[in-house]
This record gives sequence, C-alpha cells and structure tokens, in this order.
Amino acid sequence: MIKRLVAYSEAGADCLYAPGFKERDQIKAIVECVAPKPSNILIGGASHLTMRDAESLGARRVSVGGAFARAAWGGFIRSAKELIERGTFDELANAAPYSELQELFNHQ
Repeated sequence: MIKRLVAYSEAGADCLYAPGFKERDQIKAIVECVAPKPSNILIGGASHLTMRDAESLGARRVSVGGAFARAAWGGFIRSAKELIERGTFDELANAAPYSELQELFNHQ
C-alpha cells in the first residue's frame, strides 16, 4: 500500500488518502513516505486515537467516512427496538434538542 501511495504522490496527487490504517506506526510511516504532501487518515469508528494524536503523527486531514451516519442509525435502531420491545420512549432522551440542531446548522 505504501508503494502505491508513493506512486500516486509522484503522479501528482495533491493529498494522499490511506484508509484502513489504525496504528500509530503505520500512520506515521504513511505520512513520512508522502511528505511534504498532506495525508488524510480515516478514523471510521471508535479509536484509541484522538485528533491531537492524528495531528502529532503528521496527518493534515482526518475523515470519518460514514461513521456519523452509522452513529445516527444506531440511535434510530436503539429507539425503534425500545419502542417495539418495551413500548417505551426513554431512548429518545438521548436525541439532540432542536435548539442545538438549529444553532449548529445556522452557525456560519
């Protein structure tokens, strides 16, 4: 995979995207092999890495792929199962308040 990233870099890619690497040493090796071009790492699920870790490893961009959508679907599934199985609505207490959504989407 690293050889392929170097080839993409040499062919003129502006930013190198290498999904599937989760360990610090792997990410650091990828960042170093394509430097000075920026690297984009994918953190598509729960991870022991933080944004500060990604920055300290040299990543210039971080993507989450479909993780936010899957998190939203997880809340939907938990709420639907609770309603179907217990007839209760307690899981909806974890929903984002409308005011918070309005603030987020109106913030510029």
